[in-house]
Amino acid sequence: MIKIMPELPEVETIKNDLKEKILDKKIIKITCRKRKIVKNNFNFFLNTLIGNKFSNIKRIGKLLIFEINRENLYLLIHLKMTGQLVYCPSRGIVAGGHSYPEQKNTVESAAEAMCLPNKYSHVIFNFADGSNLFFNDMRQFGYFKTVRKDELEIIKKNFGIEPLASNFKLNNFKRIFIKRKAPVKALLLNQKLIAGIGNIYADEILFSAKIKPDRRADSLTGGDMEKIFKAGKLIIKKAIKHRGTTFNNYIDASGRKGNYSRLLKVYKREGEQCLICKNIIKKIKVAGRGTRYCPKCQK
Repeated sequence: MIKIMPELPEVETIKNDLKEKILDKKIIKITCRKRKIVKNNFNFFLNTLIGNKFSNIKRIGKLLIFEINRENLYLLIHLKMTGQLVYCPSRGIVAGGHSYPEQKNTVESAAEAMCLPNKYSHVIFNFADGSNLFFNDMRQFGYFKTVRKDELEIIKKNFGIEPLASNFKLNNFKRIFIKRKAPVKALLLNQKLIAGIGNIYADEILFSAKIKPDRRADSLTGGDMEKIFKAGKLIIKKAIKHRGTTFNNYIDASGRKGNYSRLLKVYKREGEQCLICKNIIKKIKVAGRGTRYCPKCQK
């Protein structure tokens, strides 16, 4: 199983799916099998949620923000490496996140195969209408945290600009690279500078912009930065349209697979021919991450 952290397009897809399924449903019970998943006082966590409802779901970077119908209270969920949020109505299943090897391609077969709750189901929400929300996490890196509004505002300050946000302007984007010696990919991955881009889309964005991932940021021209800026917006929008990237079985709210992987140009294609020039895609390490690029197309 290839483990890939959900990035902005995947988390956006999960957010949109769950908004259709769980808003305004009363939470009647929460079961937590792994207390370490909850990152604040456990009684405060339960008291904040039980008997209440989610009134909205938002996102910043890769972090999901569930608004609670009690004033100024929020639930934060980060899926990290292998987290899933799996919604089960009275029949069927809607999965958001990374699927596990035994999962099938349809709603019915997925529900049967996963046998929820399973050994990876660490947090379970029971709603008044009989539906459930399961948080599954094989590696247990994901987390839940309930916060008040003032704490949420502090957390938000740790995130940089987003590729689809209104403040994602070319001038703001250029400031990230000017006078920095770090590799350009390292800056794209820095969540304090740009929120939501991870390894998959950093490689794809730089291939589209024809920029080598390990190139020093201070060597970029204004034209280079504009190419990266435009590629970032285009690829993130396209990935959301295709419901993100996964290398395992993935189903949306209708039981269909959502998969941007067939559109990838370099990611996980090392040793294969470049789709543009036919040279061989190379793999190197940049900022501690496996990085794919075309040595001819990217300079």
